[in-house]
Order: sequence, then structure tokens, then C-alpha cells
Amino acid sequence: MINGLDKAKITDVKSLLVHCCCAHCAAYTVDYWRGQGYEVGALWYNPNIHPYMEHQQRLEAMQEYARGANLPLSVVDGYDIIDYFRRVAGNEAQRCRHCFELRLGKTAEVAAEQGFNAFTTTLLISPHQKHDLIREVGHRVSEASGVAFLYADLRKRYSDSRHITKGLGIYRQQYCGCVYSEWERYADVKIE
Repeated sequence: MINGLDKAKITDVKSLLVHCCCAHCAAYTVDYWRGQGYEVGALWYNPNIHPYMEHQQRLEAMQEYARGANLPLSVVDGYDIIDYFRRVAGNEAQRCRHCFELRLGKTAEVAAEQGFNAFTTTLLISPHQKHDLIREVGHRVSEASGVAFLYADLRKRYSDSRHITKGLGIYRQQYCGCVYSEWERYADVKIE
């Protein structure tokens, strides 16, 4: 069983919407799911990425990658920064949970609207992400939306994904995305 789905149901899934946090994490993730026989589309929705110009640089890199990879990319209009901060302000130690709920919830919503059978996220390739939490949130969102969440632990392929995009000369970020992760990276602190 994968997140409450049996293999018979998973083999019926033919289309997959992948939430993309950045081009570098998307490269191997998209190749992986295509190799599993899925028609893959991508979604850009990352109100957690700060500052705004960082968000825009990552979006432009994702658009460039998507064009080259012949990957249909949907971009959610707007930049829900206020919704993001309302969820995490005062809950900084739980910011990842709120962030995953926001982004995976939107991905499931768009997947349902666009007729995808399942959704997943490129966050699952990063060794810096909380996989158990992503899986938990993905499963809960899946149950609420009726769209299957597919989990694959791709962390061992993280460097492969970066290698795929290195020669493309696209922007490469230096931190997870939120202002808290930027602070943790450069100030060498940990929010508890």
C-alpha cells in the first residue's frame, strides 16, 4: 500500500500533476514519473518563497526548464504571501506543516480541476525536506480531495537532478525558499 492506495488503483492512474518547488528538483522527478508511465503536468504554486524577486527567479527557471522538457506547466495566478504568513506567523516551528498543507492542497485542487488522476511534489527529492510530514499531509489532502497522492522517496537521486539542470545554466537557489529557511542557512541557526 502507498498512502492508502493499493497497487491496483495506482496502476489505473495515468496522469499526474507534480507540484514543482524549483527547476532543479523537478528535472529528475519528472523523468522518474514519466518513466513510471505517467503523463506528467507541472504546477507552480510557492507563496512560501521569499523575497518576491527570489520567487520570480525560481519561476523563470521553472518556465525555462518546462519549455525544454516539453512539460506542461500551470502557474497559479497571484502570490499568496499573506495567506502563507497568516498560517505560519506564531507557528514558526510548525511552518513546514502549514506550508505543505497550503501547497499540496492547491496542487490537489488544481489536479481535480484539470482532470489529473493523482498529484505529487518535487519536494520528495530533497534530502532537506521532512518526508514523513509530506507523506502525512499528502495523504490527508488526498482523502479530502479525492485525488490520489503518490509518494516516492527520491532523495538518493537529488544530485542526479541537479546534474541534469547544471548544464542548462538556469538559476540555482541557495535555500529552501521561505524567509525562515534563508535565515537558518545564512545565520546558522535553527528555529525550534
